[in-house]
Amino acid sequence: MAIPIEELRGERWPIFLVVSSNKNSLTNMFNRNHSKCDPAQVERTNLVNLCKLIVKELIESSVQYGRMLDSDFVPLQHFFIVLEHALRHGLRPKKGLLGPKKELWDLLQIIEKSNNEACDMTTSVRDLPTVKTNLGRARAWIRLALMQKKLADYLKVLIDLRDTVLHQFYEPGSLLLSDDAVVLLGLLLGLNVVDCNLCLKEEDLDTQQGVIDFSLYLRSGSNNIGQNIVTETDSANITTVLDQKNYVEELNRHLSATITNLQSRLDATTTSNTLMKEELALTKTALEKAEEELTAIQLDSKKDGLDRSPKSDTHTASEDAIAEIKIQLAEEKNHRLDLDKELELQTSMRAETEVALKLLEKDVHEKQDTIVSLRKQVEDIKMINLEMYRKLQECDQELRDKGEMVSRLQAKTTHISNILANLEQYPIANPTSSKTADQ
Repeated sequence: MAIPIEELRGERWPIFLVVSSNKNSLTNMFNRNHSKCDPAQVERTNLVNLCKLIVKELIESSVQYGRMLDSDFVPLQHFFIVLEHALRHGLRPKKGLLGPKKELWDLLQIIEKSNNEACDMTTSVRDLPTVKTNLGRARAWIRLALMQKKLADYLKVLIDLRDTVLHQFYEPGSLLLSDDAVVLLGLLLGLNVVDCNLCLKEEDLDTQQGVIDFSLYLRSGSNNIGQNIVTETDSANITTVLDQKNYVEELNRHLSATITNLQSRLDATTTSNTLMKEELALTKTALEKAEEELTAIQLDSKKDGLDRSPKSDTHTASEDAIAEIKIQLAEEKNHRLDLDKELELQTSMRAETEVALKLLEKDVHEKQDTIVSLRKQVEDIKMINLEMYRKLQECDQELRDKGEMVSRLQAKTTHISNILANLEQYPIANPTSSKTADQ
């Protein structure tokens, strides 16, 4: 069953609603129970459930086959279609020629104002020569964010702007304004374990994206068992390895942010140390000048003491100047001591920061080695699973051969039993009675 997902210019996308016919009483009762439901709520639920199925298929495919997903992978194409539909759900139409822009690309460009990492990616999308429309740029932006494993982080930025920005772009009841946006955010966060390699220059992102084949996700239990044969122990091991990988990636992200903060603090400390050194040099120069002036005044005062003149006013003025210079000298000395203490404190903080940076770098290297070993373990587990699957197929073939052999033996046994029964029906002649008849 395939439902087309196509873009109609100037109109909203088709709504994913379940349309049932009145064939029996059970269907009629289902329609009566759901006739009171809000169509927007049903549409949101269908979008989220479909996104869950597709994300589950992507993760299972990436883990089971151990390969990097590309543009030809059908579930990945379906994921982009459903995600685009979810982001455009409830988007307000543009009113009038002079009205504000209400397109998805305009909303995605707002993210770079709150997240500096999105600036380079948005600039790269703007410079793509093969994309001509705003919708094509939005699709290219989504694919780049998925390859960088930042799609969940950027969506969280939009959800945080729900009260300020999103109400201007979306109507009430849309997916991003409801609680289902948190569920969608969790699904996108799970895609951080999937590796993608997409070539945007070879894709035609300006046209419609095709259809979704639901038969890939509505499979029976027997087919799922036949296609995904993994033991409980191996599933637990894969889950543990994936959890460890997610933890290490989150820890590396936290360490990178910590290193950035420490680097900024180190730069600020270096700048303040430079300013303090300059200020200390100026203070030393001013102190030397003050000491020279004090020495000159002391010499003048000694000469005045040896040869006192009747000019008492001049002597008093010189004493006042000496007192002021002494006060200034004391203040300069205190200020210099404070600067020395502050310089020592900044020096010790810088040394501690350098030690912390070295420790963090060492920890990052260790975590990277751990990631490499975990990936190797994942590859080993995948090889074991494939080997077990092959052995299981061989065992099934042997069982089928033995079953056929048993069937043939049973047929032969039945045939022999029939022969024995036929032989028992014929009596064996008594030799004594035959002799008597001859005499």
